Amino acid sequence: MSRIGKNPVEVTADINVSVNGNVITFAKGKNSVDLDTKGNVGFTVDGNVLTFSTLSDAREHRAFWGTYRALAANIVTGLTTGYTRKLEINGVGYRAAVEGKVLKLQLGFSHDINYELPAGIEAVVEKNVITLTGHEKQTIGQVAAEIRSFRPPEPYKGKGVKYMEEFIVRKAGKTSKK
Repeated sequence: MSRIGKNPVEVTADINVSVNGNVITFAKGKNSVDLDTKGNVGFTVDGNVLTFSTLSDAREHRAFWGTYRALAANIVTGLTTGYTRKLEINGVGYRAAVEGKVLKLQLGFSHDINYELPAGIEAVVEKNVITLTGHEKQTIGQVAAEIRSFRPPEPYKGKGVKYMEEFIVRKAGKTSKK
């Protein structure tokens, strides 16, 4: 049985929650996020509390119960506090700059990489740290993974783009025979 699905989602007063069939819409200011349950779970909105329930005891419905509750909690957290992800660039001549909605990366290739930031994502570059902020957890993670994939960190010198909390296991270089 899901233990996550049992917990109600507390919605703050400044977030407007509306229901249209199987779609729950969370809105705060100019930001609006839809959660389509596709009829896999039941839900009720009582004031500022959102609760989810299973449609049956089938394994799929129990799995969806906890999943949609977690997605709703992530949306509420994103609209209230937001999400951030930090990437660190290591390497001689490796740089990043933000120009409008484009992140320009110089990662040792013969050309610059111009990465178009999706709507709702903002990037700030300070020295060799890229800070991504936004209100959708999945989008922030996807953008960070795409930026990291341009030049993943290598194990010998640690050059590349890595997450701030990531630890790169270093390998020893070549040794000469004596």
